[in-house]
Amino acid sequence: MKFFKLYIILIISVLLSACGNKKNSVTLKGEISTLENREILISYIAADTLAIDTITCNARGKFTYKNSIDTLTVFSLYFNNQRSSVMVFANPNDNISIKGDAEAPDLIEVNGNEINNDLTVFKESNRDILQRRTLLLQNLKNEKDSTTVSQSNERILADADEVAKINSYNQELALNAEEYIKKNPTKLSSLILINEFFANSENPKGLERVLEHVQGDILKTKMGLNLKAYSDKINRSAEGTSMPYFQLIDKEGDTIQSYDYRGKYLLLSFVSTTGVDSREAINLLKQTYGHVNKDSVEFISIYIDSDVYPVSYMENDSVAWTVVPEKKSWASDIVEAYNIEFIPNNILISPSGIISDRNVPAMAVESVLKNSIKNNH
Repeated sequence: MKFFKLYIILIISVLLSACGNKKNSVTLKGEISTLENREILISYIAADTLAIDTITCNARGKFTYKNSIDTLTVFSLYFNNQRSSVMVFANPNDNISIKGDAEAPDLIEVNGNEINNDLTVFKESNRDILQRRTLLLQNLKNEKDSTTVSQSNERILADADEVAKINSYNQELALNAEEYIKKNPTKLSSLILINEFFANSENPKGLERVLEHVQGDILKTKMGLNLKAYSDKINRSAEGTSMPYFQLIDKEGDTIQSYDYRGKYLLLSFVSTTGVDSREAINLLKQTYGHVNKDSVEFISIYIDSDVYPVSYMENDSVAWTVVPEKKSWASDIVEAYNIEFIPNNILISPSGIISDRNVPAMAVESVLKNSIKNNH
């Protein structure tokens, strides 16, 4: 279950200091091919509120959309029942052109001001990589949607190979984005590329590194300030850092605190009461828990989206370790402190209170634990 923090950060952060109270017209003209229907969903922030509208295209996918804005605004256009999208950055009085294929959103050309033009140039310079990545993503989606695909070992291996290639393309794009940022340290397009390729909790040092390339007034924009704040936040709970303090109330009503677990390996498992993935994760953790030394390893499962208390579905009834139904859900202190952006999510903490591994798949917890214990002896 994805929690769209990064999307929210991007939408809010692109709102720069207002240029004035006078609203001015902005025009978006586009031509999008391979549309399944003539309707495009468009969203944007207006007066701190998410506004949603619908654009109707003609038979050739052409459209014109006008709005009134008073500052730099990001419009998100969604195609084919929201399966693909593109972002458009617009200033007051801009005339923006949008052209491309709804099935290849990464290659849609957006022009009409410096930000869009710069981002389109970056896309064009990486067109070959983006095309190959798009084809692989489409193949994986088609295979997942197909009911006739045989789940043979050969097919599973082929899927794993395609995922590895996609990851390789992503790494290559990130390297190219960093080179662009180094050459354009004062441009807003550099901040947008940082947000796209580096603003994730799996690579906190990468985000910290590329932000050091940025110079000038863009550091003072809301986007720049938010990225810096986000970088500081994820570094506080990154691998190799001391575990942030927590105090929780378990399902028995007892208070537990982070320092209660010093001297033991601690697995923090963030899960859902209803998500299928979370239930599968709990079942896998049950198997692992049956094999671990209870004198040196503790588990805590934190249910962060439960609306009904106590947590009572079948899988939970037989959980042998500490369970915490977190009533504040995604707004809880521990979610903030440990920067949890999706569930299920497992974090392993060493006996000395250091975060050793983040985002550990449930099926890998046992092997990660064994390696950690082996390396510490």
